[in-house]
Amino acid sequence: MIIDGRVKYRHIQCFLEVARRRSLVKAADALAITQPAVSKTLKELEEILGVRLFERSRKGVELTQFGDVLLHYAGASLAALKQGLDSVAQARMSGDSFLNVGVLPSVAARIFPEAVQRFEAEAIGTVLTMETGPNRFLLGRLRVGELDLVVGRLSDPEQMQGLSFTHLYSESVSLVVRRGHPLLDELLADLARIADFTVLYPTREAIIRPYVERLMIANGVSHLPKRVETISDTFGRIYTLDSDAVWIISSGVVARDIANGDLVELPVKTAETLGPVGLTTRADTPPTPALILMQACLRFAAEKAR
Repeated sequence: MIIDGRVKYRHIQCFLEVARRRSLVKAADALAITQPAVSKTLKELEEILGVRLFERSRKGVELTQFGDVLLHYAGASLAALKQGLDSVAQARMSGDSFLNVGVLPSVAARIFPEAVQRFEAEAIGTVLTMETGPNRFLLGRLRVGELDLVVGRLSDPEQMQGLSFTHLYSESVSLVVRRGHPLLDELLADLARIADFTVLYPTREAIIRPYVERLMIANGVSHLPKRVETISDTFGRIYTLDSDAVWIISSGVVARDIANGDLVELPVKTAETLGPVGLTTRADTPPTPALILMQACLRFAAEKAR
């Protein structure tokens, strides 16, 4: 096998960012370099390989067939390289292993605490790192090897290429308000009535956004004049408790608040928002013992939470 020594880490990193974001501008922002620098790096890589990796248009960039081939192997190679470098660093420092897990806020609130307790009880010497964020962001970090596991909703087919998903449970969204909210005086809440109040609405990056939009359309809600878009569960909880706002959020985020009586779920049918939540890993990377154990702990916690 002949590997061209002119291909550097920066070439592969730049290629992966552009392939993942389908935009030179967004890739430049993510890499903290200029767009011309991204273009130059891609041009160098294409000249080294002797093929075009992207087709450029006004809508952005799309992978060519050669780009698809490189993407398949480059992501796995970068993940393997990072795992190797981490292993060397860990061996030098303390001998501990590391497990990096990305979780959606709904998972962080619902099943992850129980899973972590079981995981830590095994005392296998693994340092656990947990990161929260939007589903798309977490999957991007998983794809390039910065995370070992993502626990969240099943994404669209394009985002799931090269990844493996295992179902844990299904979750809908909830519309919650404070105790004593005016809408609670109604026996069956009319969804259109929420337009009279400030509505905390999922951002465009949120995985539940399309589900919520379908729910609004199905109930004839075309406009929410007092809408605040946020994915912050801390802000959402405090603002909802201190005002007449209606918070639209994944059920898992507010399950404990509802159980404790701090927040109340509006009696609105939300079947349109039901979606699968599960474990996503890289399909081409063998699981470590720590990853296998964490997956087992998460399955136990999910079953216990039903």
